[in-house]
Amino acid sequence: MFPDAMNAVEITAPGDADVLQMVRRPVPVPRHDEILIKIAYAGVNRPDVLQRKGSYAPPPDASDLPGLEASGEIVGLGAGVTRWRKGELVCALLPGGGYAEYAVCHADHALRIPRGLSLKEGACLPETSFTVWSNVVQRGGLKGGERFLVHGGTSGIGMMAIQIGQALGARVFATAGSDQKCQAVADLGATAINYRNEDFVKRVAAAGGADLILDMVGGSYIPRNIRCLSLDGRLVMIAFLEGPKVELNFAHIMTKRLTVTGSTLRPQSDTAKAEIADAVRKQLWPLISSGAVKVVMDSEFALKDVAEAHRRMESSEHIGKIVLKVAGD
Repeated sequence: MFPDAMNAVEITAPGDADVLQMVRRPVPVPRHDEILIKIAYAGVNRPDVLQRKGSYAPPPDASDLPGLEASGEIVGLGAGVTRWRKGELVCALLPGGGYAEYAVCHADHALRIPRGLSLKEGACLPETSFTVWSNVVQRGGLKGGERFLVHGGTSGIGMMAIQIGQALGARVFATAGSDQKCQAVADLGATAINYRNEDFVKRVAAAGGADLILDMVGGSYIPRNIRCLSLDGRLVMIAFLEGPKVELNFAHIMTKRLTVTGSTLRPQSDTAKAEIADAVRKQLWPLISSGAVKVVMDSEFALKDVAEAHRRMESSEHIGKIVLKVAGD
């Protein structure tokens, strides 16, 4: 059995990291097709920061607590759940609520921890795996032999994208903002471009242009991405750290036959997320189990130190994933 109440992290008001406070909350009850997870580790992601600041509201039926991915033990099953048993260890994409000792999610959004990985590593996977696979492979159509440019190369998303690109046989370029970060992406097999002292447009154009670009920066990068793309190239947007509005010459899109697209993960339907989960399980999990794609971790914080974890995220000094330890392995 599990308790009636749990420790959780609440956003007390929109603001800086100090608005994250430990509270006591009722343990959620799994509804139809949902499972209840006793959380061991929770991943920290940029959308958590945006939610804390008041610019990324959770879906109406989701927990108001932050946290979009976690790992742990299944301790409760809602009506209609047949694919899981209590006691199984999983990692899961959550609609919210990961910064807590217990969380619920749709049964089809959980996956067994890939063979050979710990619960800590497992907590680093769902948000990045679902996001990258759906945008790079399914939406972006990346194929072997193509040139693939990844912005934000040392973020959790970036490092997953680089490795998936490598595993698929693409030539990967990645932008980063320091020599240390450039070395980190180079260690993963990408051609590193320090955006502080080098023009990524010229560098990639000299190699023939990018067939696919994954961008989370937006703003001034958008017209530069368009110039950087080769004929029939694709630009996939997943975030706008510099903002979503920019002046753009659409003639370049027409003359080069470009595709500009993008998506957000959290608002998608349960069915859409379940389909992504199925593809990730069948196609990406074997790459992780074989060691072709690895989890790159930056740091671990206790749940009570969540404000420091957010400050680490906002500093942009991290290389790889940040996790919160909720309970031990």
